[in-house]
Amino acid sequence: MKRSKPCRTAFAIVTLAALAAAGWVACRPRKDADPAFDPKRGGLRPRESMAHMRLAPGFAVSLFASEPEVRQPVAMNWDDRGRMWVVEYLQYPEPAGLRAIEWDRYFRTKYDRVPEPPPRGPRGADRIKILEDTDGDGRADRVKVFVDGLNLASGVAVGYGGVFVAQAPYLLFYPDRNGDDKPDGPPEVLLEGFGMEDAHAVVNSLTWGPDGWQGIWCFHPRTREFELFAEGGGNTWSFDWDADGNLLCGTNFSNYAMLHMVQGGYYVKTFEKHGPLSNPYALGYFPHCEHRGPFKGLHVTIGGLTYQADAYPESFRGKHIAASILTNAVYWYDVERNGSTFATRHVGDLLVSDDPWFRPVDLTTGPDGAVYVADWYDIRATHNNTREDTWDKTSGRIYRIDYPRTRPARRKKLRLSEESSTELVARLEHPNEWFHREARRILAERRDPSLIPFLRQAVFRATTDHLALEYLWTLYTTGGFDDATAAGLLRHASAPVRTWTVRFLGDARRVSPGIAAELAALAAREPGVAVRSQLAATARRLPDTTALEILKPLLLRNEDASDPHIPLLVWWGLERHIPAKREELVRLLASPEAWRSDLVRRHLEERLARRLASSAAPEDLEGCGRLLDSAPDAEAADSVCRGMELGFAGVSFEQSPAPLGAPLARLWSRRAPSPTLVRLAARLGN
Repeated sequence: MKRSKPCRTAFAIVTLAALAAAGWVACRPRKDADPAFDPKRGGLRPRESMAHMRLAPGFAVSLFASEPEVRQPVAMNWDDRGRMWVVEYLQYPEPAGLRAIEWDRYFRTKYDRVPEPPPRGPRGADRIKILEDTDGDGRADRVKVFVDGLNLASGVAVGYGGVFVAQAPYLLFYPDRNGDDKPDGPPEVLLEGFGMEDAHAVVNSLTWGPDGWQGIWCFHPRTREFELFAEGGGNTWSFDWDADGNLLCGTNFSNYAMLHMVQGGYYVKTFEKHGPLSNPYALGYFPHCEHRGPFKGLHVTIGGLTYQADAYPESFRGKHIAASILTNAVYWYDVERNGSTFATRHVGDLLVSDDPWFRPVDLTTGPDGAVYVADWYDIRATHNNTREDTWDKTSGRIYRIDYPRTRPARRKKLRLSEESSTELVARLEHPNEWFHREARRILAERRDPSLIPFLRQAVFRATTDHLALEYLWTLYTTGGFDDATAAGLLRHASAPVRTWTVRFLGDARRVSPGIAAELAALAAREPGVAVRSQLAATARRLPDTTALEILKPLLLRNEDASDPHIPLLVWWGLERHIPAKREELVRLLASPEAWRSDLVRRHLEERLARRLASSAAPEDLEGCGRLLDSAPDAEAADSVCRGMELGFAGVSFEQSPAPLGAPLARLWSRRAPSPTLVRLAARLGN
């Protein structure tokens, strides 16, 4: 991924005449009228389609917006005024101005060139609109076009004096410093390099994280840093954070409702389509969250969110709500603990339609606590044969699902950006998470140092785990997180607070000796499985000496041997540091104490042998020999032999490499050779 150079002052010297000459016009309306939806081609008008919807008892659906105000909505987001920003994906499935030169069997398209960003690049049909409900009746009555002419735009987020737009292969920033809903100039290119071959699997879901970063691929709007949070997954269209800050993502795999993405994780994906993992020594990957009980829906579950508002019955708080585009439905799920990760269970149908044109593609919770549903509205939902563009570009709806019996009082006009920092901190106690997120975003932009003393105390005095987290997240993005605060937070009563403290320390990529000792001690005593998971993930991000001191106690925690995530996270932490710490790692895993650990026996010994054997370097093969000599029994020796056999796959030797000759001979003489040892010896020419 290429990060473009910051251009923070360039726009101040660009004249309107220059912009006009370059072909840029702010918020220019299309001269041609939008084509009208014609039910004669199929489909139903909005009110007719709503008559085919069945809702869970007590819930009601209303129309927030529809064609011609909005067409082909694919992504929704909000600003501090409670206005909805919508991406109209009208250019789909192929970008304007490019020539397709090749298609593969996965319907990916190779083009003759990479388009330039707006305004120099080809002008497409996509738009970003602002929908506003000015009278609070649940229906958008004011619609503005913020920008048009976009070319495969797929995501939008507001903040930092402008609007972030995902348009493959770019992440763009349109400045709007005065907030007049008109770009101040052409967009700045923040990132470039996102894939554009598959227009239904492009960069999406621009969402602010609790730490102030954006996306599963992470971009920081202030420092302009970029990194990959996790790798793999099904076509992850949508993600959300639960009350503890766990990242839950959508998927296009059958029989699963979501993925739980953890920092530095490698995940299942369609390997034959997307290729292998970037790390050839990952030697494993995480699956989807286990689904328990019958599964409803087909192979696309997207738009997911964790409900954290007060407009629905309290029993809905914490439920995962997601869209099933192929079964024309919105479902809700229980999210159950499964060690350090989660499992899902279908609980109910929030909205189901027998109108086959109803295609829910995105969900969001609004400032009123209702769930809003973006309906692509098209009989065609599949991406096969993109050379025949038969999608209906005239339709699109956004619905609002509420629960009238608990409906909050009609809200006042919002303008959170005009509130004082103290008022925004008070918003962190609001029963609707929407207000927390907007308040945190604005406070992250301000970085008001006057808040820091209060936040440092408030995180310890908070009455709930979640409120303590809100204070911690705000403290971090405000710039008040330091070693003294972190040392106290590592002993906080709340496991989620300890988890995020560990994560923030690792995100600095280096810690002081005192904090390193605190982290190692925490790894030995920590009772919370989610905290131990984050400790393993953080160790991979820290320098090798610090990392090993954290990993040593973790690999001896037998209670984590069957955890769905922790053994691989420990392995990835160890593997990251093999080049610099090979001798120490081999000595550690060859120790009697390590062999007595179920986690080491079941998950690490074979992987280490495989990793060392795959390089075939003499010093690595010597490490394999030491592991063989240290194996306390036949089962242990077989695990090392299996790892070596896998590491040598595709390679044969005329004679055993010198570092392995004596250890193999000793193993052969100690006991009757197992089939694994015989195969290994044959491969090594013995």
